[in-house]
Amino acid sequence: MKNEQLLDLDYKPKLPVDKSMGIGIVGAGEIVREAHLPAYKLAGFHVVGITNRTISRAEELAERFSIPKVYQSAEELIADPDITIIDIAVSAEKQVEIVEMATAAGKHVLCQKPLGSTYKDGVKIVELCKKAGVKGAINQQMRWAPGIRASHSIIERGWLGELLQATIQVNVKTDFSSWEFLRKVETLEVMYHSIHYMDSIRFLFGTPEYIYADGARFPGQAPVGETRTMIHMKFKDETRALIHDNHNNFADHDDWYATFRFEGTDGIVKGTNGALYNYPVGEEDTLQFYSKKIDEHYWFKPTLEGKWFPHAFIGTMGELMRAIEEDREPENSVEDNLLTLKMLFAAYQSMAENRPVHLAEIE
Repeated sequence: MKNEQLLDLDYKPKLPVDKSMGIGIVGAGEIVREAHLPAYKLAGFHVVGITNRTISRAEELAERFSIPKVYQSAEELIADPDITIIDIAVSAEKQVEIVEMATAAGKHVLCQKPLGSTYKDGVKIVELCKKAGVKGAINQQMRWAPGIRASHSIIERGWLGELLQATIQVNVKTDFSSWEFLRKVETLEVMYHSIHYMDSIRFLFGTPEYIYADGARFPGQAPVGETRTMIHMKFKDETRALIHDNHNNFADHDDWYATFRFEGTDGIVKGTNGALYNYPVGEEDTLQFYSKKIDEHYWFKPTLEGKWFPHAFIGTMGELMRAIEEDREPENSVEDNLLTLKMLFAAYQSMAENRPVHLAEIE
């Protein structure tokens, strides 16, 4: 096999044929400013308009990104016939209401993660989309981060053999004051950050049987919720996964790290999640892999372009647009995401009860 084939890992997001579908964004917070809109600009997607509870924030982003319309309410935005997709960027407890209005108007939706503040809310969103006959997708965009997508290609090609172990480790400093509502929630780190790692591991390894999780705070921290977590996942047979995440690294940026490692009987892939190095500046993802099926003595080191923010956000919206074009369910469908939501709430139940929680217990 030629080196060019080995290094072409087909990791970049696929784009729709028709990029003119109108997108309307509900929400104008930091994630929209730093990820949604830069990604859509890179991809050439058509953003028709934006709204926000504080209209001045929507007006600011509209001016910065040349968005033609600012609406006074979500209802006004959803009613616009030029909009095909509602891109929801609000907190979980407000999402059901937006989805209910959007689906009633026959609009497709890209939901923000987590899909619901409860598992029942997630199920309701799935039911709303089905009843209206619209496509519902979830913004679990780390699946399209270059390092994760490239790892998926390596696994799909069988170069790791039988999958055995997944490890994601993060040790950074996160200023949660950028998201005012996050400082007040009791379920912080797993619900709004490590949920991405759980979804990415599920994307690569499948759905685990149970989760054993622990969450802790840092002395004197301002946020109410957990900012340090360890999450153990048991899959069938001998496969295991571990997420270790700390957002309180007070050393300088040189000590920060965000790594992943996926191991099988025949190979290893490892790399860095570049977006978290000196966040929000970041750097491109890195990756290297080894496979006994190819060469027992060589580590391949392909060069990846892009990072989690903003490039992966092209993937979530692009996949929804392609699903609309092809009249199929998107890979990141809201129904599929119910399994990630089960993982999320299993983790919190595990923290509360100090025991492994099987996903079958969540309903």
